[in-house]
Amino acid sequence: MPRIENDIKLDFKDVLLRPKRSTLKSRSEVDLMRSFTFRNSKGSYRGIPIIAANMDTVGTFEMALALHNFSVFTTIHKHYSVDEWVEFAAKHPECAESVAVSTGTGDTDFDRISSILTAVPMIKYICVDVANGYSEHFVHFVRDVREKFPSHTIMAGNVVTGEMVEELILAGADIIKVGIGPGSVCTTRKKTGVGYPQLSAVIECADAAHGLGGHIISVSVGVTGSLRAIPGAGADFVMLGGMLAGHMESGGEIIEKNGKKFKLFYGMSSDTAMKKHAGGVADYRASEGKTVEVPYKGPVDETIRDILGGVRSTCTYVGAAKLKELSRRTTFIRVTQQLNTVFGSDS
Repeated sequence: MPRIENDIKLDFKDVLLRPKRSTLKSRSEVDLMRSFTFRNSKGSYRGIPIIAANMDTVGTFEMALALHNFSVFTTIHKHYSVDEWVEFAAKHPECAESVAVSTGTGDTDFDRISSILTAVPMIKYICVDVANGYSEHFVHFVRDVREKFPSHTIMAGNVVTGEMVEELILAGADIIKVGIGPGSVCTTRKKTGVGYPQLSAVIECADAAHGLGGHIISVSVGVTGSLRAIPGAGADFVMLGGMLAGHMESGGEIIEKNGKKFKLFYGMSSDTAMKKHAGGVADYRASEGKTVEVPYKGPVDETIRDILGGVRSTCTYVGAAKLKELSRRTTFIRVTQQLNTVFGSDS
């Protein structure tokens, strides 16, 4: 029988962070670096826990090179060939610790990542990424990847509930990706009616993961302040898509219209992505993503500096000298409106 959960679930648009007393004199005093040791791989990580999404408009080799300079991680999209991986690793071995090989769970995907990781053994991260992480097939695939690559750190998702986080960690995943439908170019909630408000999902999934010694990634939701609030909710990593689209390092060609430059940004289940990589939308499914034209922004460096500056500012407002302290210093306040929009939503 259908049932309704009575407790209210919240999204990041429903809250602000409460300011607290601070002993910090300047944003420059905030330490954004995090260090983790992963449950199953026993591998270690040190960096700023922001991850570029494995979308072909975001998770490119060029993006990885730029973000590596800021100690920021990139999940590389799954449409590069083995030869392209070999060439990238040979030219830029310094990036090996800050990129992941991405894969789906199709018939040829296991062989493909095996070929890449055999050819490029210095890569130690694998991102097993599907829209719906609730299938037994997905869990079995994660278990098979763990068996084949016992010392690699495995990211797996997407899910939004604690029990599935626990199942994936026990199957061998180290970092669980949390989010169904919150992305700026995702239409899953519109097409299917399925989802979970992201703030509540992060809190529940972080609690489940941390209880087993695991970690989580939260998808960023494109809501003002959400990037800064996500670590406060307990997420270990934040994955960015739209915020990194439209740059020189982003995938796709520059489009010119009326003297202005744009780049396409689209969901990986959109008509655009499926036409590009699979010849079109299969008869048995629907598109669950949209395509937008993002104003061209030039090199990504300035955007990353702005993002990191915003995170440091958040930490100073709540009195967190280190990013790892943010969740302990965060109190969420429920609101009916986050912004004054008199002069537009970006004001």
